[in-house]
Amino acid sequence: EVLHRLVDGGNSVIVIEHNLDVIKTADWVIDLGPDGGNRGGELIAEGTPEQVAKVKASHTGRYLALALRGEPIRSLE
Repeated sequence: EVLHRLVDGGNSVIVIEHNLDVIKTADWVIDLGPDGGNRGGELIAEGTPEQVAKVKASHTGRYLALALRGEPIRSLE
């Protein structure tokens, strides 16, 4: 809610987040990966949460798709 008030006030907000409840309300998502550390840092997906949720190569996208549908988050491995 606080972040949305900042945006409504004309501010730009950049958030580094792993909480899907926050990510699914974002205007734009940039997903870096595919993993962390030496196996990360590449652009995997970007777009609205709905667009990122459709990118099969995105770990975030797979879990985000569940969150957007209101399904329980569980391991997809």
